[in-house]
Amino acid sequence: MAPVLRMIQHSTLSLTDLVDKVYSSLVLDLFEGLELHAKKDGSEAACKILKVISSDGTKSYEVGWIGKGNEVIDTSVVKADDLIRKKAPTSRKALKFFIRESTSETSPWTLHADLAKKYGIPTEVPVDIMNGEGLNKGRKRFVNEEDASKNLKKGQLVEPRVKYPIDDLLVKPAADDPILSNRPPPSKDFRVPVDSVGDLLMVWNFCLSFGRLLCLSPFSLSDLENAICTKESNLVLVVEIHSALLHLLIKDESEYFTILQNKKKILKVTFVKWSEYLCNFLEMISKEEFSGKVSTIRRGSYGLLETRLKLKILRELVEEAITTSSVREKIAEQIDQQGALVAARKEDARKNRGEKLNVEGVAENGRNHTDNTLDGDKPPKGQRSGEEREDLNILSSSKMFLRRHPETEMEQQSVLPSPLGKDRFYNKYWFFMCEGRLFVESENSREWGYYSTKQELDALLGSFNIKGIRERALKRQLDKLYDKISNALESRLKDVQQKMLLQGVEVRRSSRLHAQQKEDMSFLQYVNKWKQK
Repeated sequence: MAPVLRMIQHSTLSLTDLVDKVYSSLVLDLFEGLELHAKKDGSEAACKILKVISSDGTKSYEVGWIGKGNEVIDTSVVKADDLIRKKAPTSRKALKFFIRESTSETSPWTLHADLAKKYGIPTEVPVDIMNGEGLNKGRKRFVNEEDASKNLKKGQLVEPRVKYPIDDLLVKPAADDPILSNRPPPSKDFRVPVDSVGDLLMVWNFCLSFGRLLCLSPFSLSDLENAICTKESNLVLVVEIHSALLHLLIKDESEYFTILQNKKKILKVTFVKWSEYLCNFLEMISKEEFSGKVSTIRRGSYGLLETRLKLKILRELVEEAITTSSVREKIAEQIDQQGALVAARKEDARKNRGEKLNVEGVAENGRNHTDNTLDGDKPPKGQRSGEEREDLNILSSSKMFLRRHPETEMEQQSVLPSPLGKDRFYNKYWFFMCEGRLFVESENSREWGYYSTKQELDALLGSFNIKGIRERALKRQLDKLYDKISNALESRLKDVQQKMLLQGVEVRRSSRLHAQQKEDMSFLQYVNKWKQK
C-alpha cells in the first residue's frame, strides 16, 4: 500500500499514465512487504521481502520464508537474481479503481487525508505544483474558472467536493447526512461453536442443493444443528448424511473407491457399518486433527466427538464430493440451463416489445390478429408474467442456493452461492429462503450472527450509509429482495411460535423473538424419503 500511495500522491499524470507507472513499478521494482518466490536449497519457496539492504551500490534483500499458515518461519539474505515473480501483484483494472477511490482530487492526484495519515504519506503539496506547474488543464477542481487563476497565484487549492459513493471507511459524517438508525446486534445463540457456523451452513446447503443426486431428502438447518450437537452415535439423520456422501464417492470410482476395493469391502454403506466406512475415508485423507479420533469412531463412539470436529469431518466429505464427476456434471448442466433460461427471457422480452408495437392490431380479412395474444391476466404459452420475470431477475442476480421448494425455474437452476453483499466493515450477509434468517459473517469468517425478525431487518436497512460503495450495493440488494426476505422471516417466526405452543412453552409477544429450538427434537423423526432401496 505505502509504495503505491507515494507514487499516487500529488502526481500530475493522466489516469492511464499513472496506472502504467504504478503497474510497471509493481512488476519491476523490489520493495519491502512484497510477497514473491525465491531460490532456496535448489528449489523455489514463497517469501516476503522484509528489508532492502544497500551496500557499495548493490542491493540485497532480507526475506522471510512463508510457511503453510502464511507466517514467517525463517529469514535469509538473498540477491536480486534469486528472487522470482510468478505473476503481477495486481491488474491495471484494479489499480485504476484503487486510484479513483483513494483520491479526492485529480490534478494533482491527492489522497484522502485519513488514508495519507494512516500510511505516513506527506500531505503538503510540492511548491512547483502549488505554483501551477505541470497541472493538466481542464482537470482542476476549483469552484469556478474566475477563482481558478486567483487561487493558483495564491498557491491555494479549493477543498474538492467528494463524489460519492466512495470506500465506506473513508466516508466522513456531514451536516446534511440523513439520520441513520442504530444497527441492531445480530443474535448469536447457535448451538454449534460460533466459528463452526460456516461449516454447518456449507454442509446443509450442499445437501439441499444436491439432494436428488445424493438420494437424500431435505431437512432443516435446525435439525442438522441439533442432531450434530447430540451425543448419540447412530442418529438416523447423521447416518444418512454421512452414508449419502460416502456413496457418492464410491460411485465416482476414484481414490476412495480403490481403497475400499483393496480392503475387499462391500461397496455399500449400511446403517450398522457406516462408521467403519467413515474411518476408511479419514485414513485416506490422512489429516493429523482426525487421526487420533479414528479409533473412537471405530469403537462406535462417534457421538462423543466435539461438535466442531464433527462439522470439520462433514466439510471434508463435502469438499471431496464437490470434486466428483457427477457433481461437476450437474453443476455444468445447471449453469447451461440457467444460461438458456436467461436467453429465453430476453427473447420473451423482445417478442413482448414487438407485440406491444402491434397491439393496435393489424386487420386482415376483417379480423384482428390480437385475439390469441392475451387471455385475461394469463401470459401466452411459453411466456412468463411480469411478476415471474421479476423473480427470475432477482434470483439470477443474487445467485441464491437451490431451495427446498423452488418457486421458479431459475431458482431450481441456481447453484452458485454468493453473499448478498458486504457492509462497511466487510461483514458478509447471506440469506436462504427456506431457512428464514439473514446471516452475518465477519470478515475473517470466525464470527457469525443472524437476524430473524422484520423489525431487525428494517433497523438494519436504516443503518446503512449509502455514501459508501459496499453499503450502497448491499442496501440496494436487500431493498430488491425486501418482500421475499421479510415474508420468510415472518413465516419462520410463526413456525417457531407454533412449535413452542405445541411444546407447552409460553410465547411472549416481542419484536425480538429468537428461534428457541434448543429443545426441539424434531430431528429424531427424520426419514430419508429419497433413499435408494
